[in-house]
Amino acid sequence: MQSRRERREVRPRAGWMVMGKGAGGPSAPEVGKILVVFFCLFPSVSLQCKILKCNSEFWASSSGPEEEFCTALRAYNNCVRRTARTCRGDLAYHSAQHGIEDLMSQNNCSKEGPTTQPRARTPAPPPQLQPDSQERSDGPEQCHYERSLHRQSSPPNYTYCGFFGDPHLRTFSDDFQTCKVEGAWPLIHNKYLSVQVTNTPVVPGSSATATSKLTIIFKNFQECVDQKMYHAETDELPAAFADGSKNGGDRHGANTLRIVEKVPGQKVEIHARYIGTTIVVRQVGRYLTFAVRMPEEVVNSVEDRDNQDLYLCLHGCPANQRIDFRTFRARGVEGHGPSKSRTGSPPHGFTYKAAMAKCKERLPVEDLYFQSCVFDLLSSGDVNFTMAAYYAFEDVKMLHSNKDKYHIYEKDVFGSNAAPRGSDVFSLVLLNFLSVLFIYSPLPTSSSLC
Repeated sequence: MQSRRERREVRPRAGWMVMGKGAGGPSAPEVGKILVVFFCLFPSVSLQCKILKCNSEFWASSSGPEEEFCTALRAYNNCVRRTARTCRGDLAYHSAQHGIEDLMSQNNCSKEGPTTQPRARTPAPPPQLQPDSQERSDGPEQCHYERSLHRQSSPPNYTYCGFFGDPHLRTFSDDFQTCKVEGAWPLIHNKYLSVQVTNTPVVPGSSATATSKLTIIFKNFQECVDQKMYHAETDELPAAFADGSKNGGDRHGANTLRIVEKVPGQKVEIHARYIGTTIVVRQVGRYLTFAVRMPEEVVNSVEDRDNQDLYLCLHGCPANQRIDFRTFRARGVEGHGPSKSRTGSPPHGFTYKAAMAKCKERLPVEDLYFQSCVFDLLSSGDVNFTMAAYYAFEDVKMLHSNKDKYHIYEKDVFGSNAAPRGSDVFSLVLLNFLSVLFIYSPLPTSSSLC
């Protein structure tokens, strides 16, 4: 009889074996698809680990004829072996190793042989569409958001959310915040889709963070789309969903969910017309930015109302995660010399004046996008954050439904009592002076109180 420990060690292998040809289970390409989707649910912990790229390449090549599966599997094995040094300790890497061994055994694949990547099978072309159309003419009416509305109803109210830089958040209600939010945080979670970001320190040991990973899950919806997942991370901005497809699957309204690569490796748009939603994902420098246009009805279709305060696009960052960049800016104004980072480390080369001049090159209006640019240059010294703020504002102009609200100013966020530039320092000095007077003034005697 096997010990409990021995039985535990056998189970993972047994789980793979039931998927072999002899077990009457899925075909080899289907197994590959299941394998890759599983790995994508556990993205790499390290930005240096490129196992996700190996997974995507394997799925694309294993979609070919059944007889070419072994060739694709050998190429996958070589790719995984090349990541050994940077992926050691990563769950997806070790799962891939064991999965490849089992698949080779089940499909009688030799480790020796050709590894040239087979040409991926090209899906049947969709019906002829107009150049700018994302819709299938045979799609059900409920797969086109605006068409599905009652004719007597008023036009939908579109809202906007953006997340960029170090990081800065513009919520669906047009609040503008600068946040810490290190680690994984949900931006959106409703009946139709979920969006999560992972933020990592810009400088080791600093509270300055920026987005290094982004995951979007589009949920099954009626006759329109299958569930799809999009995952991006630093230096990996794919132009396809995790399963290698570029639309919503095999349902009638599949083309109402589509990915369009605008600039390879730099900008991707996802059009979810069945819910009236457009998403823009960019990589600027080493970090990602996110922007979305979404109908108010979809925004408010929250499933878990007990935890809706956690969703940043809906309610903003928690109070203990917010940063008042005016205080940080005041230190720069006070010194007019090179500013220190939030860690107190030596300056990165930008004085407050130099940061303002650099941001002016791309953002001539001194709104909160300009101020966020200055903040990011002073806190990180990374000039790429200038372009992150610039593109974030470009996304606002493309996606926001109200052109009068493109710009947001300090008075809009902090109220009419927002201090003019430079007076924050004076207010701080005055407050300190009054505190000293209070501490050193004589206490009243009991007789004087009577």
